[in-house]
Amino acid sequence: MDTSEIFQKMEQDMNKSIDHVNHEFSSLHTGKANSSMVENISVDVYGSAMKLRDVAAITTPDARTIQIQPWDKSTCGPIEKALIDAKIGITPLITGEIIRLPIPELSGERREELCKMAQGFAENGRIGIRASRKEAMDALKDAQKNGLPEDDLKRAEKEVQKKTDDAVSKINDSLAGKEGDLRQV
Repeated sequence: MDTSEIFQKMEQDMNKSIDHVNHEFSSLHTGKANSSMVENISVDVYGSAMKLRDVAAITTPDARTIQIQPWDKSTCGPIEKALIDAKIGITPLITGEIIRLPIPELSGERREELCKMAQGFAENGRIGIRASRKEAMDALKDAQKNGLPEDDLKRAEKEVQKKTDDAVSKINDSLAGKEGDLRQV
């Protein structure tokens, strides 16, 4: 494996970590309605577990409400049960065949709790990036055993560290933005 292949794999792995962290951040609600808060909730319908987005239309008619309209009226009950079991902190209101989730105002305590969760997601992302860095460093050491010159190894190690620092910086920037959203009243 040459250095360009090592870098390419490392960058792909680091980008996956960054994307995963950003996806996790989108699941934390900031008091504004967002369909990503509920779309991956598992609903037991038709004898199997399906994602909510696969059994209903999810919309946000205003900034404080998520509206769920099941494609099949008979799935209203299982969807309500799944929303309650998911413990997202929102009580579903059913009117006919439409389920509404009014987003409550966040308390200061809940905001801090969500910030701690965001920090945990960010740390998991940084751990993933460090694992990618270690894999790349190990691959470079193997390449050195197979004839990679010492100068090239040192240059490559510096490049790996620079890419690692850049990736961690992206996660830290995302975290700062998310914490700003969460603390904004």
